[in-house]
Amino acid sequence: MASLFHKVARFAKSPAGKRAISEAKRMANDPHKRQQAKEAFDKIRKGSGGSRGDGRPPASR
Repeated sequence: MASLFHKVARFAKSPAGKRAISEAKRMANDPHKRQQAKEAFDKIRKGSGGSRGDGRPPASR
């Protein structure tokens, strides 16, 4: 069975993978999309309040 890395590498070399890479590069150069990505990462870093922040999962109800 192929490893995950090999599967990703094989996809990246395929026509669909090349299209996906091209689209990702195009979106990465768009200032509006960059701002959206930055806000999403900031939100993830900040946390959604679902965790106590001490590495333990939220308490069950």
